[in-house]
Order: sequence, then C-alpha cells, then structure tokens
Amino acid sequence: MSTLQTLDRGLRALDLVAQSPAGISVADLAKELDVHRAICYRIVATLEEHSLVTRTADGRIRLGVAAAVLASRFEPQFASDVQPALHALADETRATAFVSAAQGQNCVVIMVAEPEGTLLRVGYRVGSSHPLDRGAAGIAILALRPETPGDSDAVRQARADGYSLTRGQLEHGAVGIASGIALPQGVGSSAGLERSVGVVAIDGLDTDQAANAVKRTAREIERLISI
Repeated sequence: MSTLQTLDRGLRALDLVAQSPAGISVADLAKELDVHRAICYRIVATLEEHSLVTRTADGRIRLGVAAAVLASRFEPQFASDVQPALHALADETRATAFVSAAQGQNCVVIMVAEPEGTLLRVGYRVGSSHPLDRGAAGIAILALRPETPGDSDAVRQARADGYSLTRGQLEHGAVGIASGIALPQGVGSSAGLERSVGVVAIDGLDTDQAANAVKRTAREIERLISI
C-alpha cells in the first residue's frame, strides 16, 4: 500500500502534538519525525493554517481548536456504531453496561445500556465521574497505557488479565468489570479518546462469564472504530 509522505508526516506530527499536553517545540518535533527543522516548520505551518495546532507564547506547539471539533464530530458516529454492541452486552450479562472515557484525572461515563426485563439495577448514569484510579472502568484505561514504575497492583493485574474487576469501590455491594478499548494504531491517547467498556451489577454477577463478554465486546468495538 502506497502512502503520501507529506500527509503521513503531517498526521504523525499531529499525533505527537496530541501526546504532549504541555506542548512540544519545533526542534523536538523535528527530531521525533526525523526530518530537517525547516520541513517541520512547514508541516506545523500547514496544520496551524487549518487550526489543528496552535503556538503558545514561548513557541511550543499544542492542539488547536479544529482538533476538538473533529473529536466532537466523532462522538455521534461512535455512539451509533457502539450502542448495539453495548445493549447486547447488557442483555448477555444481565447487568448495566457502559462505556467510560478518561478526562484528565477522572473517568466519566459517556454511554449506558440497561438489560431488558431486569428490576434490580445499579444507578450508573451518563456523566457519572470518579477518579481514574478507582473503579474497573478507570483501571482498565490505565492498563492500556505504557507500563510505569508507579502502576498500582490493580493496574498491573488488569494489564495481565485484559480486564479489571473491582468490588465495592464506587458503590457498596457493586461489582464492576471493564476492559480497555485500544485505539487504532497511530491514534494518540490525549484527545479524550481513551475509553473502556464494562458492566456493573450488585453481587451475584457471574464474573467469569461477564469478563469474557466484556473482553469480547471491547474487541468488537475496536473493530468497529477501525473500519
């Protein structure tokens, strides 16, 4: 498969900027791209012309407003593609199914599906937020990130198992299981796209069956968003 080198470099540059919340210098960006600084300046100027990046007062490059616009336009497509899989997960596990996203140091529920015909449900709602390092959803997201010495035992276990299981961390008696949704290759993690899918229920959930269903759903969502 052939690619356009200039476009490829521009997209790689955008990804590198996205992974640098504090911004990145042109010199460092050129080094990462393995190009001459003059070429890097032209790449940045083009991205800047389309508001995909912007320069701070000290000359560092950060994401521009157009990047946020693109991300916001992704949401309706994501919801449309994922909702059927989420409902199927809820019905299969007889538990509340959800998709959560990392926002700064928090984990926020962005989608919820309830199982049909179930009376006892956990109160998990869109917009619910909790620290990223508490609850199965956030731990599953952290487990997708590169390994660091500061990783908790829960994150290490989730990385090894492919899913996180927590009990009573966010709500007394509730069991949560979640698996991270890996982004397509080359997509940065700092544009609000770090996500996980999971289920939550009161004690009595068949955790082995639910874990398999959650992992399978995560892989299905990965397939859907990479099409």
